[in-house]
Amino acid sequence: MGNTQVRGLAARAGGWSARHRWAAVGIWVLFVVLAMGLGSAAGRVDVAESDQLKGETHTAARIIDDAGIEEPAGETVLIQSKDGAVKATSGAFRAAVADVVRAVDGTGKVTDVTSPYDTHTISRDGRSALVQFDLRGDAETAADRIEPVLNAVAGVQKEHGSLRIEEIGGASMQKQYKDAFGDDFQKAEYSAVPVALGILLIAFGALVAALLPVALAITAIMATMGLMGLVSHLQPMSDTANSVMLLVGMAVGVDYCLFYLRREREERAAGRDAGTALRIAAATSGRAIVVSGVTVCVAMAGMLFTGLAEFEAMGLASLMVVAVAMVGSVTVLPALLSLLGERVDKGRIPFLRRRRQHGTDDGSRFWTAVLRGVLAKPLVSVVVAAGALLAVAAPALGMKTQQLTLDQEFGDSLPMVQTYNRVNDAFPGGSEPAQVVVKAKDINAAEVRRALADFKQEAIASGASRGPVDIKLHDAQNVALVSVPLVGGSDMDKATESLEKLRDEVRPATLGKVAGVQAPVTGQVAGNHDFNDQLMGSVVPVFAFVVVFAFLLMLLSFRSLTIAITSIVLNLLSVAAAYGILVAVFQHGWGASLVGAEGVGAIVTWLPLFLFVILFGLSMDYHVFVVSRIREARVRGRDTKDAIRHGVVTTAGVVTSAAVIMVAVFAIFGTLSMQSMKQMGVGLAAAVLIDATVIRGVLLPAVMALLGERNWYLPRWLHRLPDLTHDEAPEAIARPVREEGERVTV
Repeated sequence: MGNTQVRGLAARAGGWSARHRWAAVGIWVLFVVLAMGLGSAAGRVDVAESDQLKGETHTAARIIDDAGIEEPAGETVLIQSKDGAVKATSGAFRAAVADVVRAVDGTGKVTDVTSPYDTHTISRDGRSALVQFDLRGDAETAADRIEPVLNAVAGVQKEHGSLRIEEIGGASMQKQYKDAFGDDFQKAEYSAVPVALGILLIAFGALVAALLPVALAITAIMATMGLMGLVSHLQPMSDTANSVMLLVGMAVGVDYCLFYLRREREERAAGRDAGTALRIAAATSGRAIVVSGVTVCVAMAGMLFTGLAEFEAMGLASLMVVAVAMVGSVTVLPALLSLLGERVDKGRIPFLRRRRQHGTDDGSRFWTAVLRGVLAKPLVSVVVAAGALLAVAAPALGMKTQQLTLDQEFGDSLPMVQTYNRVNDAFPGGSEPAQVVVKAKDINAAEVRRALADFKQEAIASGASRGPVDIKLHDAQNVALVSVPLVGGSDMDKATESLEKLRDEVRPATLGKVAGVQAPVTGQVAGNHDFNDQLMGSVVPVFAFVVVFAFLLMLLSFRSLTIAITSIVLNLLSVAAAYGILVAVFQHGWGASLVGAEGVGAIVTWLPLFLFVILFGLSMDYHVFVVSRIREARVRGRDTKDAIRHGVVTTAGVVTSAAVIMVAVFAIFGTLSMQSMKQMGVGLAAAVLIDATVIRGVLLPAVMALLGERNWYLPRWLHRLPDLTHDEAPEAIARPVREEGERVTV
């Protein structure tokens, strides 16, 4: 095939792979197999609970870990009169309590079973009581051993029809969660592949061509899974990071291959021979993939600045899968296309045989019609489209974020939600108490014991808790664990107020007066509070990092200050519109019944930052691809308006196909029962849909038409910047020449 008159790393990589196709395929297969093998051998290290957060929550977890205290999984059985007629003092109620104690103890799976008559865990109205106990063995695997205990409690319920006897706790909740949603997640992840394949079959009309993008995405995901195992020894990973990696990997892996493959087919349809078509695809779409991939990687790297271990894991996993998919697209894909040649169209689907065989200037009829109107009146188009998106984004100004409570997350779909609410109604804060981890030189010293007693008294006197406050001493480790039910219960705002009273008033006045005593406050409410604080503190640095680096990459890739600025503004507008849709649906409830999101009333805390990073990265896929095609036409001598028309129309088919795949994959996650996953799926799907239609089909061409020749403006003082552009003209690529010592750029 020979060297070509093209500068560019993507073109060089594609040319080498096409000339050494078996070597390129072999290297890719070897890389995937080695990555998987080494990753499997190394094993994956997951984020430890003690490293999830900074602040007091982290300090408390470290004290417990360093002391070697293994906290068992605690469970609670609620015994409650259904109609209020039976009180805890009655014989029938006492008999039920005794039966519960006997039944759970008889399983041999529990320890430290306590009666409410000994611990005074009886509600103020006298109609509810709690039997509490711990599960034997490791707390992390307790959900696997809880079933006999649940069965024992269910057996007691059958014998006492006038009472409500229900179990709740970390292990039982985890089991119900796994039973209800474990398969749900797997189906969502597994259905992404056939959905993508089905859409690609429609797009290409041929089985082989449709299989290539899916195969690339799957192999990129497999290789990244192995790399995650290796990298996890430096940066721990998680199941959440794995799910996000699968989502992003499938999206970008299919997209990149789709961009490349469609350009190669387009050039062949225009009359190019297979070798020339492949060289043009490598130099144009291949280069767009590299620019897009690097930009997406930069956006994902923004999550590394949050200081939150879970976000850092998600960011690194996403970054790796994008990088792997990008490398695969510009190396092994050209080799496979060279090997397959015309056979890439094998396996044509009978009812999809009528594929368009026209050249690049015909394009999509629909987008041709839309662009005719947009380019005729660009100012009107900008005002209408931007106005509509700003109107959609407007609800985001009133966005309320919070960690979703159990009933917000799951609704009434699980029995444990109703039990959770009943426990909190009868014993506010009892199901999620704050825990004060007290570390002293001598936990039994008189002043320490006195401070603990004062803390217990003041926690109730201050109104932060109604009790009972439980103190568990670990003499050998000089640690005391103080459990404090918070006033507010499942109402996070009120519970947070109680937490702040404990931290800011009660603790300084009691334990804080003893020299050398550490007393960080942890627990579910404290963890949520610390997480929110950490997240809010990282918003500005993450936003700044992503926007600044994306701007610089666009500036270097297109050598145009105007294009760099408009790219950032348009991407921010699409993200803002996605935020507006999220708030309208999940916070205000507009159309919430359509997606099963009634009564949520808030956006989960981590989602806005997560969506910004993911969307900013993914939307660059389309932007770089479309603008590259416009610039290519401009380099070939077309005027700016004609170049815009050519670039948008000729990319419309591939952008539409890519967007439909992304929307479909993300929408699968929008069907899950967990509200946080539903919000993520709906937000991503809505944003990609807006991005591929209103932004790329209307706003981008209208803005560029208004700017005219100013689109290519670069101040003289910026001419010294590195030149990362390339010569996209297919006429140059089509003429093989020998040229040594060329400068390699992207």
